[in-house]
Amino acid sequence: MDKEEVFKIVGGKIREERLRQNITITEFADRLDIEYNNLIRIEKGRTNPTLGTLYNICKNLKIPLKQIMDFKE
Repeated sequence: MDKEEVFKIVGGKIREERLRQNITITEFADRLDIEYNNLIRIEKGRTNPTLGTLYNICKNLKIPLKQIMDFKE
C-alpha cells in the first residue's frame, strides 16, 4: 500500500463519520477553522494532513484517532 492509498482510506473514514453524524462539509470546515477546499482535499485523499489536523478532526467528531487510522496493509 502506498501513501496515496493511505490518504484516501483515512479521508474516506473521516467523510463517512462526518456524514454519519449529519454534519455538512461547510459546517465541519467552520468547526475545524480550516478552508472548505482543504477539508475536501483531506476527505478525497488528495493531501497529507498533519497529525494536529487529524487530532482536531477526531476531537470534533468525538472519535478516537485510532478509528480513522485503523486499516490493514
